[in-house]
Amino acid sequence: MEEMPQHRLSRLPDNSALKQQKLPAHRLHFTTTRVLFVFFTTGIFCLCMGIILMLSARRTQEIEINYTRTCANCAKLRETASNFDKECTCSIPFYLSEKMKGKVYMYYKLHGFHQNLYRYIRSRSNRQLVGKDVKAVENCYPFKTSNNDTPIVPCGAIANSMFNDTIILSYNINSSVQIKVPMLKTGLTWWTDKYIKFQNPSLKNLADEFRGTTKPPNWPNPIYELDKKDPRNNGFLNEDLIVWMRTAAFPTFKKLYGRLNQTHHFIEGLPAGSYNFPVTRFQGEKSVVLSTLTWCGGNSLFLGLAYTVTGATALLAAFAMKAIHMMLKNKQMSFFHQ
Repeated sequence: MEEMPQHRLSRLPDNSALKQQKLPAHRLHFTTTRVLFVFFTTGIFCLCMGIILMLSARRTQEIEINYTRTCANCAKLRETASNFDKECTCSIPFYLSEKMKGKVYMYYKLHGFHQNLYRYIRSRSNRQLVGKDVKAVENCYPFKTSNNDTPIVPCGAIANSMFNDTIILSYNINSSVQIKVPMLKTGLTWWTDKYIKFQNPSLKNLADEFRGTTKPPNWPNPIYELDKKDPRNNGFLNEDLIVWMRTAAFPTFKKLYGRLNQTHHFIEGLPAGSYNFPVTRFQGEKSVVLSTLTWCGGNSLFLGLAYTVTGATALLAAFAMKAIHMMLKNKQMSFFHQ
């Protein structure tokens, strides 16, 4: 017999347990009992979680006041470019039939505003927002520079369309006495946004840091004067700006505007009674939402329904598999008896 060439022998795998696939192996064996146990356990767990989440969401208190039609005159006044910077105030009264206990949050809700368009989402400068280069406007079309080529800060379509209505909530103690409800403008953002994604250029005077730039066309004030009451809330660390820059996935959405400062008359929450809020710089179809929260969030039933549907599907699948297994088992028993 002719001997095999050496180069052919070198291509053969080594005679080891690993390369010859002689290692001990374990083959998973899914018995009927194990499969049914997993499906029944998953179904019961998801179904119980769904019911708990929906009951918890039902416990939240929420009121929504749409002020589009009430403030229609303001919208007409500001439609023209010459009147865009003019302030228009309208007051919307509403009544709370029962006390809103605990922590109360104020949201603004926009209807039909598409923040999920690709060009809109891309129209921003992350180098600006993180404080590295305030004049970096490469990705901010069509709001990159002003008519005299001055860089816009913050640039881009998202920042230019920022919600800028001023909402002040008032509580009527009686027919003649009205007090302002204290609302906090801090603690509205995600931690990662506040301390990582948004930073001012330095701790120096912000007006000097942003010298040589201009505000977006639709803004009433430059970025270093967004909050005249609290200088720490100016620049890229302004929480209203940070909340707005996190774009929404759907055309109807709500964003956090403020949270109740539980002091004096409002230690336990918002008392029942008459309220009103004046809205300035109105434009578009908008609502104000007052809501409480529970351990699982707001009054959205989506998560609870998702768990409930998943649990019901798993239980139905488990019962179906159990029925099929019993039918096949009975057929086999009758076959052997024959």
